[in-house]
Order: sequence, then structure tokens, then C-alpha cells
Amino acid sequence: MPQVLLVDDDRSLVDVLSMSFEDEGFDVACAYDGDEALVCIKNDRPDVVVCDVNMPKLDGFSVCRRLREDGDDIPFILLTSRDNEIDEALGLELGADDYVAKPFNTRVLLARVQALLRRQAARQQPAEAADDAPEIVECGALRLDPERLEVRFEGTEVTVTVTEFRMLEAFARRAGIVLSRARLLELVRGDDSVVADRIIDTYVRRLRRKLEEVDPGFDLIETVIGAGYRWKKR
Repeated sequence: MPQVLLVDDDRSLVDVLSMSFEDEGFDVACAYDGDEALVCIKNDRPDVVVCDVNMPKLDGFSVCRRLREDGDDIPFILLTSRDNEIDEALGLELGADDYVAKPFNTRVLLARVQALLRRQAARQQPAEAADDAPEIVECGALRLDPERLEVRFEGTEVTVTVTEFRMLEAFARRAGIVLSRARLLELVRGDDSVVADRIIDTYVRRLRRKLEEVDPGFDLIETVIGAGYRWKKR
């Protein structure tokens, strides 16, 4: 049974979400501020965290930042009531895997969580026999292991979130092909929810920055003005 940690200072919302997640077969833990959330994550290690941005003591952005700075890649979804893409982009820059804007349909949130857990599931699966193991995806200096969600670029391991891995996989499997922002969202998120496709720009900036740490001259993710992005073939 997967465990979700719900973090929000709105106790009535947490109660409603708890019932919805329990109906879907989740084990639910709750926290009502950022400090309490960090303690729960450390002690109980949930499978996924759904965290509000605006909270007392420690906000959702700060919770996410602390986890990522500590090297913790726990799946993390932000809830934001701010109608502003800058806030959403900031959350993604800090390492959140996804965001859901309030007010939201509970079914949409559940779909996002379930999609994220499906993408994360490979990390918990035991290694398969060599003949049955998923193929390693290689594109030039980029090497992806879908089973372990591991990324190597020029032989160096690169730490990425689940969402970042799926974007790299989308690029690597379609090298040389221009992918629109809408198509990348479809490939990366795995659900049919509608969000601002410009959030893809934030994911791309994060990936470029991480790969530039390995190769300062990295330029393989190409912006195609008016169309989207593509991974250059070499």
C-alpha cells in the first residue's frame, strides 16, 4: 500500500484529501506545517509528498529546497493557490516533480500522484534477469537506465528527479526530432491534465544547468523558436 504525506495548514482540506486518497488505497499521513513535514519524511519515509506552498513556520518551497539540498529525491508535488506561473516555475526550479494549482479537482491530483508513483516504481523493483531487463537508452554521451532511473552523461552520474528523467528519455528516444512543449508535457507527465505548457521551459533550464555541471559547453538541448525543443544528433 503506497503512503502519501499530505501537508497543508488547512485541516479541512487535509481531511477531504485524506478520505479521497484512502478510498484509492493509499496509506495517508498528515502534517500541518513545513517543520512537521520534514520530521514525518525523516521518520516515516512516505512514497510521495503532496505539500502546500503557503504554510506557517516553513513554506512548501523551503521544504522542497531543504530536501533537494540534502540529496533527497523523494517524489514531491506542490499545491499552490497563487495564480502566477512564476511561483509554479520557482517550485520546479527548486526540484519539485510537479505542481497542482488551487482550486483543483481531487481526481486530477490523484491522477498526478499515481502517474508520478508509476514513474518512480522502477526504483523499488528488484533487478530483473539480464534477458528481461529494460533496454539501456543511449544517445551519444547520454546513457539512461530506465529500470533504476539513473542518468550518466560523459560517464558522470547526474542526479535527476523522476520528471527530469522522463524528459531526458523523451529527448534521447527522439534525437533530432523537434518536440513541442505540449508533446513534451504529454510524454513527461503521463496524464491528460491541462497545465501551462511554458512550465516545460523550467524543466529544460534545470536539465541544461545539471548537464552543464558535467560539460560547461553543453548545448545538446536546442531551442527551436516557435516550435519547441530537440536533442541534437552528433
